[in-house]
Amino acid sequence: MNHASNQPSLVRVLGTLARHPLEQLVLRWNWKSAVLSSLFRSSLFFAANISAGPEAARAAFLTELAYRGVTAGFYGALTQAFRDARPAWAGMVAAMVLLPAVSHLLEFVVHWVRGTPNLTESLAWSVAFTALSTSFNLFAMRRGALTVGGDSGPLLRDLHRMPALLCAFAVVILRTAAGSAASVARACRHFRTSRPRAVVAPGQSCGS
Repeated sequence: MNHASNQPSLVRVLGTLARHPLEQLVLRWNWKSAVLSSLFRSSLFFAANISAGPEAARAAFLTELAYRGVTAGFYGALTQAFRDARPAWAGMVAAMVLLPAVSHLLEFVVHWVRGTPNLTESLAWSVAFTALSTSFNLFAMRRGALTVGGDSGPLLRDLHRMPALLCAFAVVILRTAAGSAASVARACRHFRTSRPRAVVAPGQSCGS
């Protein structure tokens, strides 16, 4: 039997999350996501606020480190839950819409209360990082990396696999982009060739 046929639909995944939040989000809190996301995102906030001075940059760094240290594990657990959803694009859309909507709203509130100076720039970098990291995390989790639980491996082994996973991810992105560009080009050619041409009556010139 095809393994894909045994994988749940997005509705079933969401239903499981709603019925068993403790098991799905707390007991499967993804500490790998918490560690990596905290380090990367706090560094982005530090860089975005260094123009406001070292103290402001340090405060933004520590605020994001604390926020992501607590919350990123839950977002990682959600991403891990969505990795098995079928069709795959539905899991991707859910992860790219639901997670950022909740994550960045709370992130904005936390940094606004804390008084992060370059908040707009900081959030812009964070949103861009979310788009890229969520796509890659789903890609990696579907291949057994960056997961927690019974079927997961140690973080060091996941990090050892990163170069190969990043290369494979880049190939998928390039192929998708090339396919999209080819589709647009075909649509343009079809539009040009299918446009109705003006009918010129006998003995009448095009300019008359």
